[in-house]
Amino acid sequence: MPRKTFDIGLVVEELSILDESGRADAALDPKLPEATLLKMHRFMLLTRKLDERMIMMQRQGQMGTFAPGRGQEAVQIGSILPLRSEDWYSPSYRSFGAQLWRGWTIDQLLLLWAGYFEGFGLPEGVNDMPMSIVIGSHVPVAVGLGMSINYRGGDQVVLVNFGDGASSEGDVSEALNFAAVYKAPVIFLCENNGYAISVPFQKQCGVRSLAQRGIGFGMPSLRVDGNDVLAMAAATQEAVDRARRHEGPTFIEAVTFRMEMHTTADDPKVYRSDEEVRRWEKKDPIMRFETYLKSRGLLNDAGIDRVAAEIEEELRVARDRFAARAVQRPEEVFDFHYAVMPEELAAQKREYLADLQQALAEGK
Repeated sequence: MPRKTFDIGLVVEELSILDESGRADAALDPKLPEATLLKMHRFMLLTRKLDERMIMMQRQGQMGTFAPGRGQEAVQIGSILPLRSEDWYSPSYRSFGAQLWRGWTIDQLLLLWAGYFEGFGLPEGVNDMPMSIVIGSHVPVAVGLGMSINYRGGDQVVLVNFGDGASSEGDVSEALNFAAVYKAPVIFLCENNGYAISVPFQKQCGVRSLAQRGIGFGMPSLRVDGNDVLAMAAATQEAVDRARRHEGPTFIEAVTFRMEMHTTADDPKVYRSDEEVRRWEKKDPIMRFETYLKSRGLLNDAGIDRVAAEIEEELRVARDRFAARAVQRPEEVFDFHYAVMPEELAAQKREYLADLQQALAEGK
């Protein structure tokens, strides 16, 4: 028999609604309510300014190492918009904007990244999974959650986001396979920001688009301009609707760029050029969205300045709340190991606290 094409029935589409100058494709514009558009803008700006504030705090020794997300605000806010409160979100470690949208407070996130265990506590009534630092480890958990929704006959969906580097992890491949086989209502959002820490996309894998990964596991896949918040909202809404109809998972590759370091312990100048960063600065998602809002008559420069000032004040108040809650309690390092502390550990605790008190008394 001659060779012939085997049609698997799936293709990868690309979606962009706002071009780099902020002009919208009228046929694809999701026609979101004006109040929603302005809320999206505010949360995108809040996400960026929180990043900036946290970097300053980290450089001053007031914050731990964390992963800034400047340049990826459209991915976060566009993708989280279609979720209902009863839906589930499984965030990666670069998801501040989406978490704020879902109901996290700023001071709670600051506590988390300053290393206080209280920061990891999920807000009351927020259906979010705990954030995981271990690359890709939260993705199978999200699929298990989706499978349990099917088992119980619910109509909730699960959104899980991860990076291009995580897409090469075995955990993620296993999660994709289970989701496809069991038609779990999961939206896999792969934020392709160009680098797995310092490894560029071209050296991570042999595919032109990570959306091909979803196709390989038998699920609809879409490649989206991740700096276009309207495209992100439309793509995720389509995937959410499909999952809610019990038609299974969707894979979305959001093509974006990490404008800052991987974490505050990283120096990106070692592995990428300033010219590359400047090219992506012209595609800034907030600037692009503001141009669109201005063209709609929904925003002007004075309005942008007013929102920015309000956010700065909100961040100042949140910083003060964080400072009031961020009380160091070194004795707690002993307190979460046993229901009843063994005498050996209790003796170590007494010795440690005595040494600590002596050091403090001596001004060390």
